[in-house]
Amino acid sequence: MADVFDKCRAWTRVRDAVTAGIMPYGHVIEDLVDGTEAVVGGRKVVMLGSNDYLGLSADPRVKAAAQEAIDRYGTSCSGSRLLNGTRPVHGEFEQRIADFLGREAAVVTATGFQTNLAISTLLGHGDVVLTDRGNHASLVDAARLGFAEHRRYRHNDVEHLAWLLDTSGADRGKVIVTDSTFSIEGDLCDLPAIVRLAREHDARVVLDCAHDLGVLGAHGRGAPEHFGLESQVDLVTGTFSKAFGSTGGLIAGSREVVDFIRHLGHPAVYSAAMPPAAVAAADMALQIIEQEPERRTRLLDIAERLHNGLRALGFDTGRSTTHVVPVLIGDETLCLRFWTALLDAGVFTNAFVTPALPADKTMIRASVLATHTDTQLDQALEAFARVGRELGVIPATPPRTYEPVMTARPVTA
Repeated sequence: MADVFDKCRAWTRVRDAVTAGIMPYGHVIEDLVDGTEAVVGGRKVVMLGSNDYLGLSADPRVKAAAQEAIDRYGTSCSGSRLLNGTRPVHGEFEQRIADFLGREAAVVTATGFQTNLAISTLLGHGDVVLTDRGNHASLVDAARLGFAEHRRYRHNDVEHLAWLLDTSGADRGKVIVTDSTFSIEGDLCDLPAIVRLAREHDARVVLDCAHDLGVLGAHGRGAPEHFGLESQVDLVTGTFSKAFGSTGGLIAGSREVVDFIRHLGHPAVYSAAMPPAAVAAADMALQIIEQEPERRTRLLDIAERLHNGLRALGFDTGRSTTHVVPVLIGDETLCLRFWTALLDAGVFTNAFVTPALPADKTMIRASVLATHTDTQLDQALEAFARVGRELGVIPATPPRTYEPVMTARPVTA
C-alpha cells in the first residue's frame, strides 16, 4: 500500500550532503558583528549571505525604534489586522510607505512571501496571469493559488511574453507578474518592454521589488523609479526583510485594489498582523533611506567592485548589474563543495542548487552590504580566488581581459 511519506524516506539529499560534509543549509549564525561579519561554528567569517543590503538591521536607531514599540505594544498583536491586530503604528506606517512610493494606499503583512501570496485574490476565473519563469517561489505559488490561467514566459524573454499575450484572448483580464530584481541571478527585468506590452494588450503590471526597494532609483523607490516608469506599474509588492532591516511585506497601489486585497486576500486576512516592533523598525529604516542616500551609493560601489574583482579572476557573474552577485559554478556537487570551502576560508555565502536552478547551472550568491569595509571585500576576493583555483572553477592564471560590470545607478541624484 502506498504511503504519502514514502517520498520523504526516499529523499536523501540532506543526509547525503551531511555525510559528505558539504551541507550548506541550516547553519546556526551564533552572532553578528555589525551585520558584516558572522560567527559560525565558533569562528568569525565575512558575511556575504545576508540581504540586509543597507546594513540597517544593526543600526542603533532601528533597534531603538523596535525596542520602544515592544515596550509599548508587546511582542505580538495576537490576531489578524481585520479583527484585533491593528495598532496605531500599522496605519501610520502604511500611509508613510504609500507616500514614499507615490501610491494611494498600502497594506503591510507579516512576511514578504505572504504579501505575494495575497496577489492570488486578484486572479479570478477567466483571467490570465503571465509570469517570468525566473520569478521567486512566492510569485509562483500566488499564480497557482489563484483561479486565473497561468502562462509562464521564458526568463526575461519579452518576445515570448508578447506571443503569450497575443494568444491569451483579447477580452480576458490579463496581468503580468514579475520580480524586478531576480533574487538568484541578480538581473533586472526588462521593465520598459513589459510596460509597453502591457499597454498594447490592456494588461496590468504587478512588480515584486523585494530586492531593489530602498536600493535602486534616485530616492530608493526601486526598479520603477530606476527605469522612470513608476506611473506604468499598477501594483508594487516588497519586503522589509532586506534593505529595511526588519521583517514583513507590503502591497502598494490604488486604494480600491489595496482595500480589496486587505479584506479579501486570504494570506492577509487570515494571518496575524505584522508585529509592532517590526513595523517600527521598518518605519525608522524608511526615514534613514530617505535621509541617507549615500548608503545606496556605497552599496552599489562595493557591489561593482565585487563583480569586477570576481570577473578579473575568471568567474562568471552572469547578467547581474545589481548588488546581488551570482557566481556560476555548474555541477551541483561542485557547488556544495565550493560553498563549504569558502566557509572554511572565512566567507559565508549562499548556495543555489535544484530545484531553484537546473542541476548543471548551480551558483553561489554573494550579497554585499553598504557597511562592508574594503578590507572585508579584499578578504572575500582572496578566498574566492583560492577556492576557485583549488576546485578548478577558475584558471590558475587570471584571464588577460574581462567584460566589466557597471551597477545600475540612478539617472539623477
